[in-house]
Amino acid sequence: MKNVKNLSAIVIASSALLLSTQANADTLLGGYLGAQAWNMDATGGFSENENIAGFAFESEQNASFYAALEHPIPLVPNIKLARTTMDTQGSTTLDTQFNFGDEVFLANATLDTQIEMTATDYILYYELLDSDIATLDIGVAAKQLEGDIVVVDQDGNMAEEEFDGMIPMAYAKVAFGLPLTGLGVFAEGTFLSIDDDSFTDYQAGISYNFVETLAIDMTIQLGYRSTELDIEDLDDIYANLEFDGAFLGIEFDF
Repeated sequence: MKNVKNLSAIVIASSALLLSTQANADTLLGGYLGAQAWNMDATGGFSENENIAGFAFESEQNASFYAALEHPIPLVPNIKLARTTMDTQGSTTLDTQFNFGDEVFLANATLDTQIEMTATDYILYYELLDSDIATLDIGVAAKQLEGDIVVVDQDGNMAEEEFDGMIPMAYAKVAFGLPLTGLGVFAEGTFLSIDDDSFTDYQAGISYNFVETLAIDMTIQLGYRSTELDIEDLDDIYANLEFDGAFLGIEFDF
């Protein structure tokens, strides 16, 4: 009986030590990663000068992936990386002459376009609030916008332009949780407005935490995302485009 009691004491002590170690590890270093499927609509147009041609774009399925690393070191910001595809295609019939690449497309020409665009966000942020009820993150971001645009008319004449630029932006994220339910709401975005250039990328939605353990939490998300860009002369590209639509996501918090 004495051996059984000793064994029980050892098991209880070992379990307590393990739980304490896991809690301390989570306090010292943590983070999250996730993925989203985005049902995206696109509107607007582009050009190589201020005479932007509008296109009728098709709805597309795109994706976003992100990961963040958080720590308790004072004054040192946390790090987050996010990558989003915004590929789309569309067509238009020109009202006026349209210059793009090395081609001149005349009025009444029918054009097809293929846009392959990726946005990569490099984010540094501080956690001003961090609890199960409310979180608030504030920081700065550098958004790398890169891609390729191809335009083809009905006669097979083709023009192509590539672009790659870095855009400084402000960053914010807020989330609220409903205790004991696993339900929450959140909003997150990056923003810029300088002179004639503006760029807004935000999302908002609801979340449900369906797995919660000492090692990892798993959350599903349902929401709406909108990306609006009005840029002048980004690698000789002028654009006024909006991408928006519903998304479904999953996030792992460790």
